Amino acid sequence: MKTINCLLIITSFFILSCNNNSKKQIKAIPLENLMESSPSNDWVSLIQENTMEGWHYFQDDGKKSGWDINNGVLTFTSANAKGKGDKSLVSDKDYTNFKIHLEWKVSPRSNSGFFWGVKEDMKYEFPFVTGPEIQILDPEMPDGPLTQAGALYGMIAPSKWVTKPAGEWNTYDITIDHNSNKGVVVHNGEEIVNFPLSGEEWDAMVAPTKFNNCDQKPWHNCDFGKFKTGKISIQDHPGVISFRNIRILEL
Repeated sequence: MKTINCLLIITSFFILSCNNNSKKQIKAIPLENLMESSPSNDWVSLIQENTMEGWHYFQDDGKKSGWDINNGVLTFTSANAKGKGDKSLVSDKDYTNFKIHLEWKVSPRSNSGFFWGVKEDMKYEFPFVTGPEIQILDPEMPDGPLTQAGALYGMIAPSKWVTKPAGEWNTYDITIDHNSNKGVVVHNGEEIVNFPLSGEEWDAMVAPTKFNNCDQKPWHNCDFGKFKTGKISIQDHPGVISFRNIRILEL
């Protein structure tokens, strides 16, 4: 009873203060946990058990190889790659606003990337000339902050480095929401990057990079970050790169 009486005489201001402090101490639940407990059935798996259904090679001419899938793990092995041109995978479907969960691992000194807003047209030679990228990278690679794992490639460095070593699985939970003009990257359960998707602040981030006036670069045709709706893509690169548990929720 003494405890109850003490609580009753606490001022409403103090109660509010305690509640605010409690909120600050609550850790965000990783998106992968939220997905399992969500009553919604809107999350869609983008990796099937042993089929690459839902994906195709960028600018596919039927002669490209390098990707395979085994027991739900999608892997690019550069030593097995054949055919001309970029061998990144792109989704069959276009997306605009979404949350995506994916797990990845790379071989030593290897890297890849996740792209969105990719426009597939024969005039575009690579996914990166239209789609912004969240970097995927062996943390032992001697790249600078703007190209470390989790970075918005070339524009925003991760606020902290939480990448697991080559050969171990990492997670990304990425939000791309043009309605709120916000992108967010949660890497291994830690929010490390957030950024606008368009407008003056976006333009200012692009200005000092190789993507500014990129139609004048060697790859010529380039419309970087111009498409709100487009393919998502996972990148080919030298080494062995694996993905699993790719699930997407359209917003």
